[in-house]
Amino acid sequence: MTNQEFLDKVRRLVANYTTEHSDVSDDNYAMVPDDVYIVWSCKTLQNNKALASTVRLDGMYYEITYNGDKNEIYFDAYKKFENKKIEL
Repeated sequence: MTNQEFLDKVRRLVANYTTEHSDVSDDNYAMVPDDVYIVWSCKTLQNNKALASTVRLDGMYYEITYNGDKNEIYFDAYKKFENKKIEL
């Protein structure tokens, strides 16, 4: 899988997941891949990893990993609960 194919797959997976798991209080529209943005991605040998989020202000972010040896994709969904500054 090329890096671009992986990133396109990530956008589709996140858009589908977000649409399927929308809460009734969320926007009532289907997410499309253009609503997903890649925060970070890396390709090492036959493996890929990406962190993604969406235009929706729900605090969710997604980690998608492609294992090229097994031809498997692992999908993790996270919710950010807090972001605060810690004084050193």
